[in-house]
Amino acid sequence: MTNHQPRLPCVLLAPFVILACAGMEKAAVQRPETVPGISGPGTVTEEIPEAADTMTILARIADLLGRGDSEGALALFEKIDPAEAEDNDIRLLKASVLAAAGKTEEARAAVDGVLAEDPGNPKAILTLAAVHGASGNEREQRNVLEGLLRQDPKNAEALVELGNISLRGRSLRTAAGYFDRVLAAEPDNGDALVGRALVYRHNRDPKNAERFLNRAVRLHPAWFVPLSERARLYRAEGYPKEALADIDRAKDLDKNNYWIAVDRGNILLDLNRKEDALDEFNRAEGIDPGNFLAYVYSAGIKDDLGNYDGAERDYTTLARLKPEYYFAFEGLGIIKMRKGLWAEARDNFLEASRRAPKDSTYALLAAMNWMRAGKTSDPRQFLEQTLRRFERETLDWYMLRLYRDLTGDSDLVIRIDQEKDPDKKARMLYYLANYYDIRGNRILADRYFLRVLELDRRAIPEWRLNQIIVEERNLGISGANEDRPPGGNPGS
Repeated sequence: MTNHQPRLPCVLLAPFVILACAGMEKAAVQRPETVPGISGPGTVTEEIPEAADTMTILARIADLLGRGDSEGALALFEKIDPAEAEDNDIRLLKASVLAAAGKTEEARAAVDGVLAEDPGNPKAILTLAAVHGASGNEREQRNVLEGLLRQDPKNAEALVELGNISLRGRSLRTAAGYFDRVLAAEPDNGDALVGRALVYRHNRDPKNAERFLNRAVRLHPAWFVPLSERARLYRAEGYPKEALADIDRAKDLDKNNYWIAVDRGNILLDLNRKEDALDEFNRAEGIDPGNFLAYVYSAGIKDDLGNYDGAERDYTTLARLKPEYYFAFEGLGIIKMRKGLWAEARDNFLEASRRAPKDSTYALLAAMNWMRAGKTSDPRQFLEQTLRRFERETLDWYMLRLYRDLTGDSDLVIRIDQEKDPDKKARMLYYLANYYDIRGNRILADRYFLRVLELDRRAIPEWRLNQIIVEERNLGISGANEDRPPGGNPGS
């Protein structure tokens, strides 16, 4: 269920705010595409009049929630008439928004207040389960939902949420059972139809997955989720044009959905429309600047298109948002090397090496740039420590030892020639070439840079770095990069 965000109970969702608070029929509820006075996430361009009625305020809260602005939505609760703000549904809505904003303790206190007055309130119990889920306490979330089912065995929302929990845990048979129980009583339940389709998809049964999603799309034409999930199914099955048609319809229904923007960007990449994909990833970043994923792709595409300053900005943001994603440091290091900033490149590869200590690539790149930034003996202590992490007598170990001892290259040349793995061979040839380059033997270095070129191993970072030198020195016909995945390893 890639990037699938667990749905909160109906009472907590922005499109159902009016339903929860005024008892209107679900079919009649439509969240407006725009609400006067609100132009984007966190931006209120027109003050809500002090005399605004609760329904107007709730509509604006719904709009902000749809835009992902939970803080802005929270602020609007203060404008609700104090007497009406004590309505249980409004208190529960606020609790759900608090949870979405990461204020789970306040959210729990708000729900507990409702449950103290009405212990069996099913909406409060569902909200409590959602708060546990937002806190990362899935076990307690499950316990609360199972307790609600003991009280009401046919509660569709509880069954769907338990199905989603099981689906995330890859307990596919259990998930299917929950969704089937809902569909037996409510054949048109959209959440259950989508959930059952996802079970089929994970069971590698795309035909049945499509059948359930088709039904959900037909029965719920104003809901973006079935279209979004069908687009993912079509993309996974190799039908990017059909996927794009669905994701375009989903985008029309929910223009400010981060995951739709990311999915659409990926589909456009599949169609080799890189610049259009970049626009979509940039749009995703505008919707949720704190989510790291879109920067993975935008940085890689900018890198591919030669916009190195833009790529550097995105890699820097990515490294700040998710430092454990060490490919961001790889991307930064390569850009710094391109600019001849050896010390800065070293520092980025050291960061990557700390997070991927078993990958010799980053240790070797750190040592190589260290030498270029100063003396060849500077990284010796670092390499002493690094060698202990690698098995002796392996090609990686011998190359690290070469950079430490600055001798032993003749034996290493023989070992590289005997290597059968073309990726590893290309990698080791690249580091051997740089060793000779640093040591001042440019003729031998260029010979090995050309051997890397001939191996044509485009998926490895060393290929990209080798291309820089080949092009700078005009050593041969440089290979194009258009077939390489953006950023080298965006999905790793």
